Formats: sequence, structure tokens, C-alpha cells
Amino acid sequence: METIHDFLVNLDTYIGGHPWFIILLLGTGIFFTIYLKFPQFRYFRHAIRVVKGKFDKAEDVGDASHFQALSTALSGTVGTGNIAGVALAIHLGGPAALFWMLITAMFGMTTKFVEVTISHKYRDVLPDGSISGGPMYYMKKRLNFKTKNGKLIKIGAWLGGFFAVATILSSFGTGSLPQINSISTSMFRTFGVDEKITGAVLALLLGLVIIGGIKRIAKVTSRLVPAMAIIYFVGAILVIGSNYENIIPSLISIFRDAFTGTAAVGGFLGASFAFAVNR
Repeated sequence: METIHDFLVNLDTYIGGHPWFIILLLGTGIFFTIYLKFPQFRYFRHAIRVVKGKFDKAEDVGDASHFQALSTALSGTVGTGNIAGVALAIHLGGPAALFWMLITAMFGMTTKFVEVTISHKYRDVLPDGSISGGPMYYMKKRLNFKTKNGKLIKIGAWLGGFFAVATILSSFGTGSLPQINSISTSMFRTFGVDEKITGAVLALLLGLVIIGGIKRIAKVTSRLVPAMAIIYFVGAILVIGSNYENIIPSLISIFRDAFTGTAAVGGFLGASFAFAVNR
């Protein structure tokens, strides 16, 4: 285990400790934002209409409505990384790092838009009408190249397979364990409930949801995510309201120090951390 730990630490240091990682994430978002002419702003009103169900049709192909698809995506995106990422950004760069996290998030919206659009375009419709899609599918179909003599080299299948395996492995390390650990620890410290019991109950509930496939996942998340968002925003508003005397000084600090190098690095690293944990 120590050898594996050392390997993961070295790998994390190499990937997350170099500027190219931040440049790659932010640069990709900037490129797509400019190339697609700022879709996060141009299509915002249309996106609201889509989520509200204006374009839902019973005969459409798919396993979930537009709102259920959004809820499912948010359930896998919003989590521990968003909270820890913000804390890390403020710790490294001060309050002004929040400004750069907002900038990074703006460009990240376009990256997410492209990811979802491509996944939708190259998804597979199975004979029973169910849908299979995701990065591994468009990798398999599009990330191939031809040699000079016209021979097609199909590396997309290997890349897609590697991505799928990596996603499964990461689901244990960053997709499940931090969230379960946070809930178990909170239940133990607040109510004295044994962490093993909390973990077992959560594992059982998750198993019942996952066994039902994407349709059940979509139905559950379409109910949980709105409740989660309301609780999160209400909690944030209560915290801000109880410290109302610090609102103006905080805003002044954010914009006054926004263009210092420390704030920028802190914001980028915080956003990168949130991105990495949520993947």
C-alpha cells in the first residue's frame, strides 16, 4: 500500500504541480468559448426553456427528460470538490481568488457544453431503445487517424476503454469515498451514529438506485438535486446574513486584490481541484 501511495502522490504532484495542467483546462475553455462565440451567454435563455420542459416530447428518443438529464449531470458534478476547491483557493490566494474561480467557471461552462454535445451526437441507441453515451463512445468513433497510405489506425477504442477503466477506478477514490466519508463523519460527530452503519446504509441506498439503471438514477436525482440546491443556497445565505457586516469589506478585498499573481494562482488551483475531484 505504501508503494501505491507513493506512486499516486508522485503522479498527483506531476500532474497538478505544473502550470501546463491549469493552462490545458483554462485554455480549452477559452478556445471553445471564442470558437463557439460565447455559447454560455448566447444560449442561456434557450437553456432555461429547455430545462423547464418546453421542448420535451413523449416520442423523443432517450431515457430521461431534459430536467432529469441536468439533475443527473449536476449530481455528479457538484460535491465535495466544489466546497474544498473554494476553501483551497481562498487559502492559497486570499479572497480575491474567488474572482478568478468565477472566470475559470465561466470558461468551464463552455467545456462542459462541448463535452455534453459531443456525447449526445455520438451516443448509441440500443435495440431496446435505451441510450449509451459518454466520452468513451466519441473517443471510439472519432479519435482515429489515417496513415499516408490510407490505413485507418483505430486508437479510439483503446482510449475509450482506458477512459472507462480510469473512470471506474476514480469513482471509488474521488467519486464515492470523500462524499461517504464526509456524511459518515458528520453523522458520527453530530448524532453519534457509527460510521460503519452510515456507510452500509448509504451503500444499500446507492445500490438500489444504481440497479435501476439511468431511468431510476434520473428520477431520483431530479428530486434530490433541487432539494440539495435549495438547502445549499439557504445555508449559504444564512451564513452570509449572520456575517453581514463583512460583506462590503469582502467585496472590496476581492476586487482590490483580483489581479495579483497569488490570487490568480489560488483561483486556478481551486477550480482545478474542484474539477479533478468531481471527475
